[in-house]
Amino acid sequence: MAKNNIKKTILYEHHIKLGAKMCIFSGFYMPLLYQSSLKEHMHVRNYSGIFDVSHMGKFIVKGMHSKSLIQYLTTNNIYILKNGQAQYTCLINDKGGIIDDLVIYQISEYKFLLIVNAINIEKNKKWIKKYIKKWGYAIELLDMSQEYSLLSIQGPSTLSNIQKFTNISLLNIPFYHFVIGDFLNIKNVLISRTGYTGSKGIEIYVSNEHTEKIWNSILEIKNHEIIPCGISSRDSLRLEMGYRLYGKDINENITPIESGLSWIVKFDKKFISKKILENQKKTKNHKIFFPFYVEKTSFCIPRSGTILIDKNETQVGYVTSGTFSPLLKKGIGLGYLYKKNILTHPIYLSIRNHKVLVTKTNIPFIKNK
Repeated sequence: MAKNNIKKTILYEHHIKLGAKMCIFSGFYMPLLYQSSLKEHMHVRNYSGIFDVSHMGKFIVKGMHSKSLIQYLTTNNIYILKNGQAQYTCLINDKGGIIDDLVIYQISEYKFLLIVNAINIEKNKKWIKKYIKKWGYAIELLDMSQEYSLLSIQGPSTLSNIQKFTNISLLNIPFYHFVIGDFLNIKNVLISRTGYTGSKGIEIYVSNEHTEKIWNSILEIKNHEIIPCGISSRDSLRLEMGYRLYGKDINENITPIESGLSWIVKFDKKFISKKILENQKKTKNHKIFFPFYVEKTSFCIPRSGTILIDKNETQVGYVTSGTFSPLLKKGIGLGYLYKKNILTHPIYLSIRNHKVLVTKTNIPFIKNK
């Protein structure tokens, strides 16, 4: 991608002034880190950090038949939602592969906010519009990605620190619920009890004109309780929770059944590729999602693309994401095995002609705060 085509969030200059090391991520200049990814990671786990994740796509889908359309295009059951609730789900293609994973917010019975991955904005728009046209109903899709920002404030001290900025009781917002109200005297701010770190916190959706005010006010909280954090620590935080990252752990060639996301597939409704996923779930003839930790106590970090082998050094799978967990003090990773019966045998990372033993585990790797 040519540099003149790289996008910037409204806070780009603020990141530069704060000394952030910038990188290109999903077509945007994004802060990789400000101080160190380890310090930012631990600050979020113990206190609070703020992330600019305004690169994420933000769609409004509205109209009398909008709920029915979303129900058909996604795997989860949107009909269980009430106003003020959010849901994690995925769009799938005609072969059952994941077009994108996303969070849907029900603003009203006929109006929904869809938060999608930045890299998939145009692809998602094209896919949804295809079915709007096919259905022929008066359903409107609005791309608000460039008009609104998204700030994620995460960590156990988040709610107590920013409560003074709003008359909304943040503690009373349940997980995966949201409220639209005033924040720093700014009207119509969507405050959501969601996040991608596994630590308690909120996400704030606000129009670009007010983003800098909120960012600066939060960073001015006494004693620097809330620090700015980059996508490097966001990645290690999400990995400790076992959260999948689109483009690494999931893509259009991997189904939600294969990726361990069967809990967001509801077979008691009609949706695209339902029969394909039903067959996968029944036959279990598919690759197996494989969260693991490294047995070796030394500083061994599994990396995306690393091969998984058996004792005979035959390839049995591959790693999609990996990091060194600051809390567990060991390497952790996500990947896939080609067959389920491989789980009964020892599995190793193949690193520089060495075999490093790994152990399958359940996710999350850590208990969230």
